Amino acid sequence: MATDVDADDDADEEVRVWLVERTYSDDEQNLVILVYATTDGKRYFRKERALTSFSDERDTTAALDVSEDNLGSVDDPDEREQYAAEASRIADEHDPDDPI
Repeated sequence: MATDVDADDDADEEVRVWLVERTYSDDEQNLVILVYATTDGKRYFRKERALTSFSDERDTTAALDVSEDNLGSVDDPDEREQYAAEASRIADEHDPDDPI
């Protein structure tokens, strides 16, 4: 976590986000799209991962700590509610480093 030295350091703050969605891209083969969100559902982080082979064994963890600068806003109220519910569920059931 960034320290509170001065206001300019706020951009370096990290926020914990929890896995809320995992989908496979329709447009490109071997691309997995992971969406992580805050437990209030207001912010999200999207991560795309190319699968290099069927034996690709990189873990997807329950949570990530992401720079605030890399978070987007969830504007749709239904999606925000869905993300909040799923992020809270994952946070209650898993440690941040749990592979899921």
